[in-house]
Amino acid sequence: MKPYKTILLSLLILPLPLLLGSCEKEEEIENTRWVLVWSDEFDTPTPDNRPDPSKWTYEKGASGYGNQELQNYTDRVENASYTTHKGLGCLKITALNDNYDGVAYSSARIKTEGLFEQRYGRFEARLKLPYGPGLWPAFWMLGANYATDVWPKCGEIDIMENKGYQPNIVSSALHFPGHSGGNPITQTFGYESQRFDTDFHIFAVEWDESQIDFFVDNVLYKRVKAADVTDGEWVFDHPFFIILNVAVGGTFGGDPTADTVFPQSMYVDYVRVYQKSTEVQPGTNTGDISSNGSIPGWDFNGPDSDKGLIEPELK
Repeated sequence: MKPYKTILLSLLILPLPLLLGSCEKEEEIENTRWVLVWSDEFDTPTPDNRPDPSKWTYEKGASGYGNQELQNYTDRVENASYTTHKGLGCLKITALNDNYDGVAYSSARIKTEGLFEQRYGRFEARLKLPYGPGLWPAFWMLGANYATDVWPKCGEIDIMENKGYQPNIVSSALHFPGHSGGNPITQTFGYESQRFDTDFHIFAVEWDESQIDFFVDNVLYKRVKAADVTDGEWVFDHPFFIILNVAVGGTFGGDPTADTVFPQSMYVDYVRVYQKSTEVQPGTNTGDISSNGSIPGWDFNGPDSDKGLIEPELK
């Protein structure tokens, strides 16, 4: 089992001026008490070693998903399975160059659609990313009403995306009417001396009726306020479900090259969802846990145009 304290604690945030010293405006962060309401720790394998069917279902097929992606998403254990990595029970989502069903690449895209959906809260995952040109790992959410309110009206919250050839940079994005496709509200986060493919890092979003905050290793690097959106329709007021996937190719980071090595896996240590303690209804089945999980040894020294790093900015 993964170690964690069983006492409900306030979320600890590293001082913003230390990390974001050149920000024009320092934002206050509410010291919120979070209560765990849903999680998958991936500690106990299922009988078939695939994701727990009470928590996850699959997206399947090779349609390209509107992004010219090259993979065939499957429900095979070869593409999504339990494993032990660095001594931790994990889920492993693996992209293969195996020509499955006549498609060059296969991978997995799992989601909580129809099994768990929530409006507002803190959504976080501890991940170790794959590496290589053409890899596109993502941890994101889609509005559960997408069948009736067609994208982008349903809303999309991209908590973490990565271009596989940039192992020290990730990004977040919001897609909604007025800001979708190639025009989302987005922000990158980078490390000078750490890579996201060599160790685990925590990616999270905190979302309520007034704003959406994005974090890496509990560092707030992007805040989007509903009141500031004057050129689009704010649609983040209904339940969303969670998606984890590793895409291959597509418009975000380009296609694999001769230098891309397969297989490539994203390791998922856990996924956890919290609500504010004041919002949890009586009788809710919860487990109290500290949501703090900062990684020691971080190092971010600001922008570096040669490496494509963009300094986090709060607006």
